[in-house]
Amino acid sequence: MSGKRTGYLSWDEYFMAVALLSGQRSKDPNTQVGACVAHARNRIVGVGYNGFPQGCSDDDLPWYRDGDYLDTKYPYVCHAELNAVLNATTGDLHNCRIYVALFPCNECTKVIIQSGNREIIYLSDKYKDTDTVKASKIMLDKSKTAYRQFVPERQSILLPFGSED
Repeated sequence: MSGKRTGYLSWDEYFMAVALLSGQRSKDPNTQVGACVAHARNRIVGVGYNGFPQGCSDDDLPWYRDGDYLDTKYPYVCHAELNAVLNATTGDLHNCRIYVALFPCNECTKVIIQSGNREIIYLSDKYKDTDTVKASKIMLDKSKTAYRQFVPERQSILLPFGSED
């Protein structure tokens, strides 16, 4: 017997945890979404979270969900998936997979497909009845890009900052 530790994170748990942790960087008061792109050899090649473009102060643009379009966050926010692809440490994302907190909208799905990602692993599909997610699934099916829901085997992961002596 090797005495190997048990209870360690699976690859899916690890990458989804990185996506969720990345989402904690978001300053959006309503939705903190993160994404993590993993290479076929289980290496992280990109992370992102939802926020405004570089150089656009998150104090100057609105975070509102309702109101006139230009007075809401929607025309300004870059989604986590887009940022994860743009932040990638490699130009070649072919055969990578992307872990996301929410099923991607149609605009992010275009970026995911065009960048070469071949699988989406998502935690929540709470917007499944919206046209944007329906369009995403049509494109994913037609492009033969796989997608599946991540079903966690544990409720949470604790990350202590102090030593555990």
